[in-house]
Amino acid sequence: MTFGFAPSSSTSMSTSAASANPLARMLEPAEWAAAGIPLLRNPREVVSGLHSRHRPRPDTAIVAVLDPEERLRASASFIRRPVPPDGWMFRNALLAQLRRVIPHDLRRRTPVRTAVLLYCREGDGRWTEEDGAWMWGLRDACTLHGLRCGAYITLTREGWQVLGEGRGGRRPNADSQPEPLDALTAAETVQPRIGGGAASEVLRRAAAR
Repeated sequence: MTFGFAPSSSTSMSTSAASANPLARMLEPAEWAAAGIPLLRNPREVVSGLHSRHRPRPDTAIVAVLDPEERLRASASFIRRPVPPDGWMFRNALLAQLRRVIPHDLRRRTPVRTAVLLYCREGDGRWTEEDGAWMWGLRDACTLHGLRCGAYITLTREGWQVLGEGRGGRRPNADSQPEPLDALTAAETVQPRIGGGAASEVLRRAAAR
């Protein structure tokens, strides 16, 4: 016989309400900074590389996987649908892209590859609730794909900003021309994959719920 305490109906209702609340699926800057996100050794190089490969416009999300030497192993971009920000929806969209471009690392005891997210949007570089939802989604997608959760970077017309670190720059920005991709080694050369099908379908299904 097993003894225990059954949750009260009020507790169950409050738990369900929290799980249904999109505001519960976002991270504040302080929570993100306290999560031990690994610092990029050369964030401008990462940002410039992704900007040149994917040429993002506002509402474009780029998820990239880096190896321990910070070399790019895979990347994918997709357009965010005009729906209210929800970390669960963003998690599903990011996970769908990761599954398309790179095998998972769930069999490893410790993740060796890191996923970073670059999001091009309107506004300035200050944190927004939409950023908080992307942070939540990135952290959860990394856990489900066996990756380390890396930097979350915004790209606006003012420039780029690594949120939670205070590092940024004016170029590249949402209006600047991409830099030429010269001197890439064979190991660093990655064909960008533009996600329309899987990620868009995830967002559409989630928005219909």
